[in-house]
Amino acid sequence: MAAESLPLRDIHLPEPVSWWPPAPGWWLLLIAGIIIIAGLLVFRRISNSRLLKRTVIAELNTVREAYHQNHDPVELVKSLSTLMRRASISFYPRGTAASLTGQDWLKYLDSTSTRKDFEHGNGRILATAPYLPANSRIDVDLEDLLSLCENWLNNQPFKGDAK
Repeated sequence: MAAESLPLRDIHLPEPVSWWPPAPGWWLLLIAGIIIIAGLLVFRRISNSRLLKRTVIAELNTVREAYHQNHDPVELVKSLSTLMRRASISFYPRGTAASLTGQDWLKYLDSTSTRKDFEHGNGRILATAPYLPANSRIDVDLEDLLSLCENWLNNQPFKGDAK
């Protein structure tokens, strides 16, 4: 028999493979990529916050060492006031603490502290410290003030956790 006389049909090629929808492996790869990127962003935020906290504590230790070398209480109180203001702006949204002064500043520090000694304790001096003349007499327990500021700095939330 001749091939032309057989009742055979022509070969039909399959439709070309479409790029959409992707195979399940591509979906898994996409999801894994998103999870990895999100994890890296969270890790970066946490490590930056921890770095911020370590930097602030290191600066507090520098202020403490400068006081122990120079024994200048006015300079210590001014430095602590500046450090607390800068740390507050770093730990919390800028508009929260940047514009506060006087009693409002002390109330804010008390509201974000575990110890409530800023408004009615040794921390009162922080409100007026930047404006003290160089020879001022300071009637505050400076070691307690250092401890109060260190406690406040250590108990601040990471930037992402701030209320």
